[in-house]
Amino acid sequence: MIEALLGFLGVFGLAFLRVPLAVAMSIAGLVGLGLMRGWQPAYASTSQVIFETGFHYVLSVIPLFVLMGNFVARAGMAKELFTAANAFVGHKRGGLAMASIIASGGFGSICGSSIATAATMTRVAYPEMKAHGYKDTLATGAIASGGTLGILIPPSTILVIYGIITETDIGKLFIAGILPGIVAITCLCLGVVFVTWRDPAAGPPAERFTWAQRFAAIRGIWGVAMLFGLVIGGIYGGVFTATEGAGVGAAGAFLFALLRGTLRPRVLLDILVESTRTTAMLFMILIGAMIFTNFINFTSMPGDLRDFVLQFSPHPIMVVVMMMGIYLLLGMVMEELAIVLLTIPVFFPVITGLGFDPIWFGILIVTIVEIGMISPPVGLNLFVISSLLPNVNLGTMYRGVWPFVAADIVRLGILIAFPAIALWLPGFMG
Repeated sequence: MIEALLGFLGVFGLAFLRVPLAVAMSIAGLVGLGLMRGWQPAYASTSQVIFETGFHYVLSVIPLFVLMGNFVARAGMAKELFTAANAFVGHKRGGLAMASIIASGGFGSICGSSIATAATMTRVAYPEMKAHGYKDTLATGAIASGGTLGILIPPSTILVIYGIITETDIGKLFIAGILPGIVAITCLCLGVVFVTWRDPAAGPPAERFTWAQRFAAIRGIWGVAMLFGLVIGGIYGGVFTATEGAGVGAAGAFLFALLRGTLRPRVLLDILVESTRTTAMLFMILIGAMIFTNFINFTSMPGDLRDFVLQFSPHPIMVVVMMMGIYLLLGMVMEELAIVLLTIPVFFPVITGLGFDPIWFGILIVTIVEIGMISPPVGLNLFVISSLLPNVNLGTMYRGVWPFVAADIVRLGILIAFPAIALWLPGFMG
């Protein structure tokens, strides 16, 4: 236990000195293994982790889904999604904010990145809300919270990383995110209802669309529906694996972008460079996490932590509640991916030891990460929106996002109380 705590302190100390997280975890893991097992086994173990991670077939899902997300972001599909959602709810009080959340869910189903979803919807939805007199608190809060749906509704890079670290079926994790994603959209839209109930001037209604206009708007999102149905339907039906589905999705997104005339040579080069840069960053962090995980597994921390937690709670579900509380606190002061990579080696053995389903726990982890991405003071989505809207004060965004943080906490409670929401659809898969 002492060795593991020293390892965590080493990672935090190096991160405080602005050493990149991947390097910090690698150093802490290597040194910890060297001191516990000897330097020769530590070097051998570390080199094996680097080699196996770099050549792991399943990991090819990461660059493919990253590439897919970059293609659809450049293809302009977000505009059609927002128009379709606006056609049905825009005339309600706070309707444009609801439309941005619904459109974010649709865009997340073909993107897989929270930051990309938030950035794209800021460009698409914020000017529309501003033109209709929406307050910046509601507009930015809805966009920031809706952007988090990009990592819950499949495909999701966080679910891929969680599946690789815990050796959980990635295809089942993807399918498990669908119903919780619908619950998330519902809770966030209810958050808009609450805000406009307290302050009707925050989100005045927009014009009502005719049914002919609504049907025309629906026809405009056929590409998104087809791409999502092709990838997720193929995975769910067992036609192909999650890795093969990523290849199909990337190819489909490429064709859509090509047919829409958005893939000029310079744009294509930018997409490939950006996808390569993102993939390299994720791989480096993942390799560092795997090295650090090897070290943690050689300590007594997982077993000691399980015994410690069980002393205070005779009911296993309360252990999960305690863990979620710890995650909520960490999410306010740490970067979300770092939290997942540092804590999964400790908490996951406790969860499986208590008999909980790892797929359900994975959905809870993603939900916690979503909350962290909009929780002040280090919510990444808020900083992304702030960089795109320099005229909007960051304090205004902080005030606007709290109702949606509360809505997400309610959603987390629902998922803890009713695990079947996450487990029902994966139960039908082979």
